[in-house]
Amino acid sequence: MPLALLALAVGAFGIGTTEFVIMGLLPEIAADYGVSIPTAGLLVTGYALGVVLGAPLLTVLGTKVSRKRMLMLLMGLFVVGNVLSAAAPSFGAMLAGRVVASLAHGAFFGIGSVVAAELVAPDKKAGAIATMFTGLTVANIVGVPLGTYIGQAVGWRTTFVIVAALGLLGLIGIAKLLPDLPRPEGTRLRGELTAFRNPQVLLAMAMTVLGFGGVFAAITYIAPMMTHVAGYSDGAVTWLLVLFGIGMFLGNLLGGRFADRRLMPLLYTTLGGLALVLALFTLTAHNKVLAAITVVLVGALGFATVPPLQKRVLDQAHGAPTLASAVNIGAFNLGNALAAWLGGTVISAGLGYTAPNWVGALLAAAALLLAFWSAALERRTAEAPTAVTAPAATAVPVHH
Repeated sequence: MPLALLALAVGAFGIGTTEFVIMGLLPEIAADYGVSIPTAGLLVTGYALGVVLGAPLLTVLGTKVSRKRMLMLLMGLFVVGNVLSAAAPSFGAMLAGRVVASLAHGAFFGIGSVVAAELVAPDKKAGAIATMFTGLTVANIVGVPLGTYIGQAVGWRTTFVIVAALGLLGLIGIAKLLPDLPRPEGTRLRGELTAFRNPQVLLAMAMTVLGFGGVFAAITYIAPMMTHVAGYSDGAVTWLLVLFGIGMFLGNLLGGRFADRRLMPLLYTTLGGLALVLALFTLTAHNKVLAAITVVLVGALGFATVPPLQKRVLDQAHGAPTLASAVNIGAFNLGNALAAWLGGTVISAGLGYTAPNWVGALLAAAALLLAFWSAALERRTAEAPTAVTAPAATAVPVHH
């Protein structure tokens, strides 16, 4: 794998830290601003919606400049957003800072996925994408738990100052390590939009929304669930987030390894397993050991879907991958926003802190159904020409 992928992983590390660290700090931020936990959950929803909006908007603007320069500009925007969050005098200002930081997220991973895939041989593409996303998973093992610990010990504003510094480090890494890739010739918005006429692209994005949304339904409210239901102390949330990060890291490796070989069977396994584990989480959350094991499994099964879903969009949107890739990152976050909101809704309805796990299980099960539908549609399309020419055929077909 080229060294340039390290630069993308560094940027992903910073973005991953700011995206996920909010989960461990929700109680502190809610108390500081005098709002409820479900209201503080809007910081997750707002960030996710910012990604959904920023992904296509900034990717379209990015077609006017080189990909390296665009990635550097995106990291600069990310730094500004986190500085605003750290200094926010009110909850509304904090939410605004989160949205500013989030605008860079989708375009960074979308453009970064295309760049990563172009830096390697065709049969290594999913592995290259997974390498970039390793920064996101390592952030959950190191950045998020450390940020949660610092936020609880010193104050959550300090965490966002550190995250801004991480973004600056990512910017420098991209400037130094990424080759100066020229802007693709003939890249036009109309051409990029043609990818969305393909039903398979839309189905892959719908799977992304529902599948990863299932993860966020549970993980957004992990702090109150683990402290109020499982009986962990506030300090233990840091280590539970480490376990979640380890699960994500292992799932990303698994997804990157098998997506280039057995993409759809991998999706069936991971989405089905995720639905089952999330449903069981409503029971295992009442036991400390079982809750910890379940947190690892949710991270592993959830993130094992990321490389195959991102590669499926790139494969199906061939010829116009950049916008589709970025919009799919937005789709992950649309699922995050939907799930965080639904999770907050069932908690507010008095169904308890484990209720979001049922929401997640249903979302993952719906994604699995879409995966089966997508595969059936693909088989039907592949068989269609054979069905038309069959009457004229005289030779016995040979299947390899």
